Amino acid sequence: MGAAFEAVVQFLFKYPSRVFQRGDFVLSPVVPPFLLAVIALAGIGLVVFMYRQVKGVGVLDRVVLGALRLAALLLVLGCLLRPTVVLSSAVPQRNLLAVLLDDSRSMRLKDVDGGTRLAAEQQLLADSSALVRRLSERFALRFFRFGADAHPATGTSVLTGNGTRSDLASALNSTREELAGLPLSGVIVMTDGADNGGGDIGASLLALRARRVPVYTIGVGQERFTRDIAVERVAAPPSILAGASTIVEAVISLRGVRGEKTTVSVEANGRIVTAEETTLPERGDVARVRLRIPAMAPGTYRLAVKAKALDKETVVENNELHTVLEVRPGPARILYVEGEPRPEFAFMRRAVASDSSLQVVGLMRSAEKKYLRLGVRDSMELVTGFPTSREELFQYRGIIIGSIEASFFSGEQMRMISEFVNARGGGLLALGGRSAFAEGDFNGTPISDVLPLALDRTKADTGAPPTVLKVRPTQAGLIHAALQLRGSEASSAARWDSLPPLTSVNRLGNPRSGATVLLSGRVPETNVDVPVLTFQRYGRGVSAILGVQDSWLWKMDTSISVDDQTFNTFWRQLLRWLVEAVPDQVDIAAVPGRVGPGESVTLRAHVNDSAFVDVNNALVSAHITSPTGRVTDVPLEWSLREDGSYTGKFVPDEPGVYTMVAESRRGRDTTRSVPSALLADDQGADVEQAELRSPLLRRIAQETGGRYYPASEAGRLPDDVVFTDAGVTVRDARDLWDMPIVFLLLATLLGAEWAYRRWRGLA
Repeated sequence: MGAAFEAVVQFLFKYPSRVFQRGDFVLSPVVPPFLLAVIALAGIGLVVFMYRQVKGVGVLDRVVLGALRLAALLLVLGCLLRPTVVLSSAVPQRNLLAVLLDDSRSMRLKDVDGGTRLAAEQQLLADSSALVRRLSERFALRFFRFGADAHPATGTSVLTGNGTRSDLASALNSTREELAGLPLSGVIVMTDGADNGGGDIGASLLALRARRVPVYTIGVGQERFTRDIAVERVAAPPSILAGASTIVEAVISLRGVRGEKTTVSVEANGRIVTAEETTLPERGDVARVRLRIPAMAPGTYRLAVKAKALDKETVVENNELHTVLEVRPGPARILYVEGEPRPEFAFMRRAVASDSSLQVVGLMRSAEKKYLRLGVRDSMELVTGFPTSREELFQYRGIIIGSIEASFFSGEQMRMISEFVNARGGGLLALGGRSAFAEGDFNGTPISDVLPLALDRTKADTGAPPTVLKVRPTQAGLIHAALQLRGSEASSAARWDSLPPLTSVNRLGNPRSGATVLLSGRVPETNVDVPVLTFQRYGRGVSAILGVQDSWLWKMDTSISVDDQTFNTFWRQLLRWLVEAVPDQVDIAAVPGRVGPGESVTLRAHVNDSAFVDVNNALVSAHITSPTGRVTDVPLEWSLREDGSYTGKFVPDEPGVYTMVAESRRGRDTTRSVPSALLADDQGADVEQAELRSPLLRRIAQETGGRYYPASEAGRLPDDVVFTDAGVTVRDARDLWDMPIVFLLLATLLGAEWAYRRWRGLA
């Protein structure tokens, strides 16, 4: 359809459509414009005068015939204005044309006439191909192959399809920088558009547009597979504490499959740890499958999420996706401060006592300035009560505030608690009680600003009985890892339905913007739901509210059996979730965290002192252990863009999981990070979303003044690339007055006038 349309346009308008898209319209009158205006006015007056003198002709006939005659006259006068299109074209053999060839793993897919995309690319842009020969007649060609980066290439023969990422932004930037200062007329990119590099494509296009360099994109592959399932994305925490189970959510895209069954499994270091048969939905293009990974020993695990292939799938390479899970040893220390002896304090500490990954340090006020200390490391820890310095408080990873009034804390201690969440990145959990929240006068304090619920300005009536609440997970809570009480979502939901009600003595306001309610409680008398467990991100950390006072009833109610572990499971999972993402003094991460062997990554370490103040004068290095045990030391330099941030480059050359540890030295003090992981994956990240992304390629072409072509229409490319404003160009003016469409319009107008006269029987 496109080629036929172009042929019609060129026949009627003398030139192909690209001439009008690229050119500027100007007028070059053969006579002075004022004279043409006089002639036009005189012609209009003459036509009006002549048709007014005709006898026996109706008003309608005069109007129609006059309009046709005037239109013909104006068309002739328009030709005398000599309309012209002026456009720039490249001077032959004086300009460069960059040709970018996609060399990523997704190009190996066989969806182009029974062959691979790579084969189609090599055939279309081979040195001996008709397209390359035509381009070479006018331009000096420079070939580049790209995956994560663009590298010079001698031609299509060097393509292997081994690149594990497609970074279009980086490829365009590298090409522009490589050819800076040279007469670059345009860039040709042949790709499937499976861009997953994460670069800022908008900034890359803006830089090319500033140089007036057009990008011509050629798309290869199917825009929509006929029959396919693909593990498109996996949501999993980067790290968890040892002994904890976790939830992995796989997002599976569907093409041409409805109601069929497949098995989704998770492998950890090659061993299947969980699997679930799932029925694909009858409607929609996406299925979400949540799988529970059981508790695992400390270490770094390469997770492979796989969907069993269906019969006659178009592509099977996208049926699995790899990620990394770090299982960290404990214990994570949590400070629990309580204002009075109550069952919640004792039962909660008892529930997590056998968990080697958690250590709840108890500080309970027993009398004025007297405290019961439980779980302390030595006789001096918390001897004066709640910590009075950042160093002392920030050694913990979480804080639990029970039923204790605001006046217990000094103003500086409240600010430290706020900074504990915001700057240190710790977890804060506030529990309900008669001296908690508004009832404890926390309104307007720094602590209230951190909490995910607004505190009601009016206190609850202390004489009124507690509010009974039937607690149930919300939609968000049903899928949250911390609230899974049983082995499956269905059995977990059933267990929540069977738990006895709890009570609350606090008046809490509405959730803040960005907060998430995980548990809600229904008041039986009014059937109104109120938030029970709510959390929000605050700075680097997380804050949460559990607005009930007696969760211990889930252990001691008469309906609960003696050996029931629901209460223990709830508290262990809740506290693990609260502290599992809390940063250490020194942290290190690779950006991106998943690359292919031979692709560069940026190592980023963040260094704090014991008070979690950014450190800029440390000597920082990264110790990287390869999958085969080889250790590489990479020095990291302070980044001027961010305090406490240090960066360096590393290139993994082996497939597998690398372990990274950052070491910070200041004088005699040395601090090391916990291990972090980098995955060098030879599977290919761009395979997961491997359908041809023509909208992205059209955007690239449109924003730079280029054009998009399906591979089957790339033969029109040589006729288009010659029109450019970049490089060494010449201006060319082309007349438009002699277009065939002008003659046809004139003949049509005169013929219509004659036909109308014959039809109306006029002379």
